[in-house]
Amino acid sequence: MPTPAQASWLLLPSLLLLLTLPATGSEPVVCFTQYEESSGKCKGLLGGGVRVQDCCLNAAYAFQEPGSNLCQACRSPQWSPWSSWSPCSVTCTEGSQLRHRRCIGWGGQCPEKVQPGTLEWQLQACENQPCCPEMGGWSNWGPWTPCSVTCSKGTRTRQRKCDAPAPKCGGFCPGEAQESEACDTEQVCPTHGAWAAWGPWGPCSGSCHGGSRAPVERRSRTCTAPEPSTKPPGNPCPGIASEQRGCSGLPPCPVAGGWGPWGPVSPCPVTCGLGQTMERRTCDHPVPKHGGPFCAGDATRTHTCNTARECPVNGEWGPWGEWDECKRPKISQIKCQEIQGQQIRSRDCKGRKLPGLRCAGEQEDIRYCYNIHRCLLDGSWSEWSTWGLCTPPCGPSPTRSRKRLCKAHLPNFAPTISIVEGQGEKNVTFWGTPLAKCEPLQGQRLMVEEKKPCLHVPACKDPEDEKL
Repeated sequence: MPTPAQASWLLLPSLLLLLTLPATGSEPVVCFTQYEESSGKCKGLLGGGVRVQDCCLNAAYAFQEPGSNLCQACRSPQWSPWSSWSPCSVTCTEGSQLRHRRCIGWGGQCPEKVQPGTLEWQLQACENQPCCPEMGGWSNWGPWTPCSVTCSKGTRTRQRKCDAPAPKCGGFCPGEAQESEACDTEQVCPTHGAWAAWGPWGPCSGSCHGGSRAPVERRSRTCTAPEPSTKPPGNPCPGIASEQRGCSGLPPCPVAGGWGPWGPVSPCPVTCGLGQTMERRTCDHPVPKHGGPFCAGDATRTHTCNTARECPVNGEWGPWGEWDECKRPKISQIKCQEIQGQQIRSRDCKGRKLPGLRCAGEQEDIRYCYNIHRCLLDGSWSEWSTWGLCTPPCGPSPTRSRKRLCKAHLPNFAPTISIVEGQGEKNVTFWGTPLAKCEPLQGQRLMVEEKKPCLHVPACKDPEDEKL
């Protein structure tokens, strides 16, 4: 029988789609100086045509294979963060939605021996709103409003309401709530004056700059588009009828810029892995003047440099292993009794490359325990768990389930013990899977399970394939 922790894991099933993109190291790749964890993108282009082994001399670097949008990190493989859930497959009533994560890294495998590039999917039920929209109906039109003008022709409007019947659950009435029509007051309107277009600029009043009067040029316009009426009187044109501006002289001829020679190549900026050197040049042979164009092309160019030296990687702790059996030296049987034992678990320091740092902390963990493995204990039924994920997420007819478990009542043993006087109390943990005894429920003694299908399930598609 699974432990409670293992039972909770059974409620989170997932399905692996093996879309592995192995990097053999023989094909040249494009190398980058950074893998952005939040977006899964390669940043800091270093150069192309390099071997994976050379690019990944630095575990912080990343690479892309030719013809692929997938960025692969040089570090030891690990799962990316889960993507956000996709939109619900339907806009009303119950549907389904997907999310995914990818095994990212090089030179190894993710947990459960999963190859780099592999996608893992999860599917869950969703509901944007519990009901679907129902269309409404229009009421009769209301009365017309007065004409919008007091002379000549204008418009008037009338309105109606969407309440016969009113729409439900986000529905609406097709058509417009307001309509307009022309109306005639049978009154003559005054004509207000409006300016015609400006005429062309006249000749300059002088032939050079720097005299006692600055040379200007003038233009004018007339109030004839249209002229204001006299009966009834219209308004005259607002503003001025003429304007002037200073004349501009002939500018000096422009001088186009020219590149100077390339400067020296900068030293390789890294001591391990690949780096990037740079050359610079200046647009000063000659400098552009009087509006002449700047030099065409780049002021810098880069080259890839290879130290052929592997970069150090600090060690990282792997997950804790399982606790070993709860036992006590010199006492052969402590099961089901209030006798404290001890158990040990350990972890491995992985991925270290000299001269990287060792893992900080302890490799072993010790705790005190009571051994209740396979002890027959009274139990009671748990409440229903929450509904689990839909399984299989990418297979046919996925379902979701919830469970009630027969859980054992733990013995009333002392929760702490004092080992050495003056050093405080030590916690004691129950270890093992007891045999719980409950009254039968729906003919079952250990577990009752309910299942129901997931609806409107979307297809699983690799997001990187959709970008090609």
